[in-house]
Amino acid sequence: MAKGNVNDRLQRLDILSARLKADEPLIVRELAQEMGVSPRTLSRDIQILRERGYPIEADRGRGGGIRLHWSWGLGQLKLSYSEAIDLLISLAVMEQMKSPLLMANLQSVKTKLMASFSMEMKHSIGKINGRIRVTETASPFVQGTYLPPDEKVTKPLHQAFVLQRCFRICYKAETGEITDRAIEPHYLLFSYPIWYILAWDQLRQDVRTFRCDRILKGDILEETYRLRPFTDFEKAMEGVNAIRP
Repeated sequence: MAKGNVNDRLQRLDILSARLKADEPLIVRELAQEMGVSPRTLSRDIQILRERGYPIEADRGRGGGIRLHWSWGLGQLKLSYSEAIDLLISLAVMEQMKSPLLMANLQSVKTKLMASFSMEMKHSIGKINGRIRVTETASPFVQGTYLPPDEKVTKPLHQAFVLQRCFRICYKAETGEITDRAIEPHYLLFSYPIWYILAWDQLRQDVRTFRCDRILKGDILEETYRLRPFTDFEKAMEGVNAIRP
């Protein structure tokens, strides 16, 4: 095939790929006319894309419509590191809730997600389920004081939690007092819609509970910590009917 013909085909393949991804209604005859080639030539181009992994469906009969199968793109899904961490924590919450509706494909999703992490990360991630508790819905009074937490806080917090890294926070207490302190985020407690951190407070040298929506600012520190047993935090959980793993 002459060089010019090769370049023309490559250009057609790029255009055809883009048009298919745009989910436009495409008719082979009309598309061939638009590109200045015969329907037979365009059919060869379509076959090349199929061989490259594009699940192209074709309508039979007059017109010859083509489209990508509805499932295309699921295998192309790419998550950022922070998105993957957020998803793992969400999966852990669903596992704690043990809802049959949510459990159907949970394990396969988790397995595929885990496969994308290093061996070191898998070791840390494997502990997540045992470090999350789910309890009853927060009272109307507590919900009335709730504001969605800042994403700039939750993303580094989730990473610090999973990697067992100390976390520096600027925290606004119920009284309105604002303090800066370094904490070890050992366990997470979810009382819809509010997340709490069960932490070791390095300033107080004691167990403390922090509402995530009251953290004004947070930064991951280099210092790591060894996970404390949940029994160290049981006093903070007195009177709370939480699901245990």
